Amino acid sequence: MKLFYDARYIRPDFHDGISRYTTELANALAKQTKLTFIISDEKQLAFLPDNAEFVKIHPPISPLEPFTSIILNKFKPDVVFSPLFSMGTFGRKFKLILTSHDMIYVHHPEPPLDIRNKIVRVGWRAFYTTNIPMRITLDSADIVNTVSESAKKEFEVANLTKRPIIVTPNAPRHLEKLLDKLPDIGKHAPRNIVYMGAFISYKNVETLIKGMKYLPEYTLHLLSHLPPEERYRELVAMIPEGAKVIWHKGVSDQKYAELLADNAVLASASLDEGFGLPVVEAHTLGVPTVLTDMPVFHEVAGEKGALFFDAHDPADFAQKIKQLDDRELRESLSREGKKHVKQYSWDTSATTLLTAITSLLQ
Repeated sequence: MKLFYDARYIRPDFHDGISRYTTELANALAKQTKLTFIISDEKQLAFLPDNAEFVKIHPPISPLEPFTSIILNKFKPDVVFSPLFSMGTFGRKFKLILTSHDMIYVHHPEPPLDIRNKIVRVGWRAFYTTNIPMRITLDSADIVNTVSESAKKEFEVANLTKRPIIVTPNAPRHLEKLLDKLPDIGKHAPRNIVYMGAFISYKNVETLIKGMKYLPEYTLHLLSHLPPEERYRELVAMIPEGAKVIWHKGVSDQKYAELLADNAVLASASLDEGFGLPVVEAHTLGVPTVLTDMPVFHEVAGEKGALFFDAHDPADFAQKIKQLDDRELRESLSREGKKHVKQYSWDTSATTLLTAITSLLQ
């Protein structure tokens, strides 16, 4: 079997969600079968197995992207797996699995903040105005991959594709390996609130910031790289008087682990997610989580592994944070979260993917 894996979504500067998913699943799958990686920048090889076989083509945002399948045909792959769905499928002569992580941009068509090109931003909005462009794109594959059962159900309800859907979830980084010891959840009630995620509107960090009005004894830590200046000023203006909010402007894995282990709770007020990777990462350390009350967070945290709040109610968020003063409650959340997160591993996801790949050649 000549299997190609599209690794062009790896960001050599810093991982976003798609980049990390691409990297981790690639390395897990490479342990189970032989792969040829599709790259667009040789710096991406640093994140792939040593001496990896590869072909180099254009980046995903290139004008050549609609012709990707025609370009790949000359290498004669049997199957191509892509961790996203931007790949042009016209003229393909191989089996194909495309990935859609969620329907977030159908619900919230705002382009990512780092896309500055006006033409690309207009095209982005046009693509996500209705389900139709995504449906046409996904139906051009043989199998559609996604990252959670919640996302799969949403696809089915929306009739997003006629193709079979498989689920290969994200899995947490082993942050516990970066610490000398795991945090003692029972020792002290948390006084640090950690947010790991982007500042795009659907992430709804506004609720966390506004909720600090009711939490004067707590500090909110915003870990990700700063948004563009206009968005940054907008969020700063929302900070209640006297509230403690720290902008970390991006952190290393080591710093991320240390902040989670420092008398902390992880929080998200997101309005939409395909998975929720920071949630499972916190749970590997036994750190409690306070999350939006929506199906995907119930899935990845477990019904007993988190406290859930109304994403539009800063006071409800603050009230759930204060509940963690109860030692018995936070120890229960820690225990249940650690138990639930054990089901997620990159090796398991890679096995699921390989089974689907093999089925295409039978």
